[in-house]
Amino acid sequence: MFGPHLILEAYGCPKELLGDLGLVSEALDAYPAKLDMTKIMPPYVFRYSGAVPDDWGVSGVVLIAESHISIHTFPDKGFVTLDIFSCREFDVDQAVEYFSSIFKPESVEKQVLQRGREFPRSLAKAGTIVETERLRMAASV
Repeated sequence: MFGPHLILEAYGCPKELLGDLGLVSEALDAYPAKLDMTKIMPPYVFRYSGAVPDDWGVSGVVLIAESHISIHTFPDKGFVTLDIFSCREFDVDQAVEYFSSIFKPESVEKQVLQRGREFPRSLAKAGTIVETERLRMAASV
């Protein structure tokens, strides 16, 4: 198994929280440390306005050495989606509590997938895969 992927959908969130670029950025910036994971870049957060006016929102992602955390908000719909994907186990319920304390939803739905069922857990096998990939990437530069 490679690791867990939390998919969180939160409904009935206050519009002012979901439209707050700084709040989304702060949440993404702070959370990797709470998971004892390694942030490898600052959060990339932006406001989106599309063809459908009430589909606007704030989206952001932070890459962590263990994978990523992303947020997409829809303020006019009171809706936010969140993904945490990691090669390390983490406390899913604590993640739900953390983001619920920030976005104040009336209700949440969560799904947890176990990704990479065929991913090698053998260090020797994983090392071979990583080394092959590094050589391939070096050859393409």
